[in-house]
This record gives sequence, structure tokens and C-alpha cells, in this order.
Amino acid sequence: MRISDLQTKDVINQGDGRNIGRIIDMDILDDGTVNYFVVEPRKIMKKLNIYNNETNINIKQIVKIGEDVILVDLR
Repeated sequence: MRISDLQTKDVINQGDGRNIGRIIDMDILDDGTVNYFVVEPRKIMKKLNIYNNETNINIKQIVKIGEDVILVDLR
């Protein structure tokens, strides 16, 4: 799977069903492993100033990558 495939999926918190946004970038360690994904807030949230900052999703927080969404556990 390519990063461009991941960027088309909504990131959803499985705990409360909240749509966090979409992946816009990732942090890669020196050894080539992915450290975390950077998620941009949904556009409507940005317009309402509900979320101003990006969210970092650690690779260990990803529960499942489906056809349309990426489920994460943000406890």
C-alpha cells in the first residue's frame, strides 16, 4: 500500500466514532520505519476553529485499515 492510498481514507477514532481527518504526512525514523502519521483536521472543523492543530497518530494506535477508513484507538 502506498501513502497516497492512505491519504484518501478518513481516520476514525473507534472509541467515539469521531472523524479525526485525513493523513497528510508521516514521520520516518532513520532506519526507515514509520514513526507516526500526521493527520490534518477535517475542513469543516478548521472553519469552525474546533480543531486548530494536526494530530499525530502513532503506528501502534492504528487498529485496522479498511477500504474507506482507518480505525485508530486514541485513548
